Formats: sequence, C-alpha cells, structure tokens
Amino acid sequence: MSQLVTGEAVVLQVRIARMPTRALACAIDVIIQFFVLSAILGLLFGFLFSEEPSDALAFVLVAVPVLLVIVGYRLVMETLTRGRTVGKMVLGLKVVRDDGSSIRFRHALVRTLMWFFVDFAPWFAASPGIVASLMNKQGKRIGDMVAGTVVIRERHQAMASPPLFVPAHLVGWAQSLELSQLPDELANTARDYLARFTELQPAARAALGETLAHRVAQVTAPAPPAPMIAPAFLSAVLAERRRRELSRLAVVRPTQTGPFAASPYTVPAVPYTPPSPYGALPPEPVHVFAPPPPAAAEATPATHNAQGWATPGSNQSGW
Repeated sequence: MSQLVTGEAVVLQVRIARMPTRALACAIDVIIQFFVLSAILGLLFGFLFSEEPSDALAFVLVAVPVLLVIVGYRLVMETLTRGRTVGKMVLGLKVVRDDGSSIRFRHALVRTLMWFFVDFAPWFAASPGIVASLMNKQGKRIGDMVAGTVVIRERHQAMASPPLFVPAHLVGWAQSLELSQLPDELANTARDYLARFTELQPAARAALGETLAHRVAQVTAPAPPAPMIAPAFLSAVLAERRRRELSRLAVVRPTQTGPFAASPYTVPAVPYTPPSPYGALPPEPVHVFAPPPPAAAEATPATHNAQGWATPGSNQSGW
C-alpha cells in the first residue's frame, strides 16, 4: 500500500503496480503492436516490391509506420482511456498523476517519448527504465518521474472488514488510549492481518501477530490492565481508533466559514428579555416616559446682613 495526497489534502490509499506486473502489461502491448505493425508493413512491402521506389522513399515508408505504431499506440490509448492501454486493462492497471487524478495528453506524451527514447531505448540496452523502477519506492520509471505520474493497481481482491471489538471489561482502558502516534500505515497493516487471520498458517499467524502487537504497543499508551493475546489487543486498539474517527466525522460543522459566511443568528422581533426559570412572564404594560414634577421648595425666612441686603440663598423668593 502507498499513499497519494490529493490537491484537497486528502490521503488516498492505493496499491502501486510493481515491475513484474508492469512488464507483463508491456508484453501484451508489444504483442498487439507487433501484429498491427506486421500487417501494415506487409502491405507496404507489397507496394515496394512492385514499384521499386528509391531507397529514401523505402526508408520513409518503413520508418513512419514503425514510429506511429510504437509511439502513437501508447499516446492515443493513454489519452483516450485516461491512463490505460490494452495490457493495463487486462491486468487492472492505470496511470494516474501524483495527486491521484487522471492523466491528460501532455502526461501521456511525456511518458511515451521517454519510454521510446530513454527508458527502453535499444541504444541504452533497455536498462534505464528497469533500473529506475526497481530503485524507486513507487516503482516509477524515468518517464513517470518526468511526467509526474505513477502506475497503480485498480483491481485487487477485496478483503472483508475484520470484526473489531473491545472486551467489556476493557472499555475504560480503550477510551484512555493515546493513539495520536499510531501511523496509518501500521494501522492498515494490522487491519489486513486481522482480515486474513484465518487464512494464515498457525505459526506465521502467531509470529506476525506478536510482531504487529509489539509495534503497536510501542506507539500507544497505557498498556492493557490485563494480559491479552495479540489479535485481541490489535482488535481493541483498531476498534477504539475507528470509534473516534466516526465520532469526529459525526460532528456537525457549519457549511460556510469565513468573514462572508451567513450569520446563524436572527434579529428578534421583540425586545430581548432573558428567559424566566419560572415559566412565561406576563407582558409588561408600555409606559410613556414623563419627567417627574419638581419638588415644592420650602419657604425659608430671609436673613439680612449689616448693610440690609438679603443673604444669597436665604430665601429664593426674596430675590
């Protein structure tokens, strides 16, 4: 299994086509090209022997069909079928881009030209493509590296989903597991092991289970409180991992985000009042605001100073 990351940052789990499978698909394509080229050259040789053309014309009449069949066959097939030739269709292979999307004309053109002039060119003893595919992690030949493509397997035997469960007395332990360090590749390997558990020989089953359980235990914590066999331990870890993934996906998120998203709130039609814990409150009467009447000032006797003036503030009505 290998991973391809799409433009939307989605990780795809795919099966990479390796050299033996690709070589068999290439052999099927070469056989088809051979028969087509033989039929075309047979017609041309009949014309050449009857007309006795010049050497230059004979060379052109032979070289052009050879180039068209060898280069044009792959270019046209991979462009029209989005990454497949007859050989790839028979073996369930497909050429895709590094992000998992379908290839286009330019990718098919680069792959075909590199296949003919570099990867399997007779002047290079057809070795660059084989050496590059064996050394590359994703089985890419030089044409794939230049075009940014990879050959994957579309058809493979479907594996039933293994029955994952957590024993009742270990539910609390499973919920406390730290699974952030568990890589997807290791989790997928453990899931494949459980899916093919009954198909393995007892000795290989026990050895592989212990190895996977040891690797999973190194990146998870805490350890189980009770002794567990390797398949049960792997099943519990994967079951808890799947439960958390489903819980995370079940969370409802807003469909729009950002400063221009529609607000989920609405303007109330009436003035806001906090909800009452005692039920609905009766509507309050509407009051019209009126200023309070001025308070009546008490009359105080005026006091006079030595000059006979009234003291300021002693009696407001005396001014």
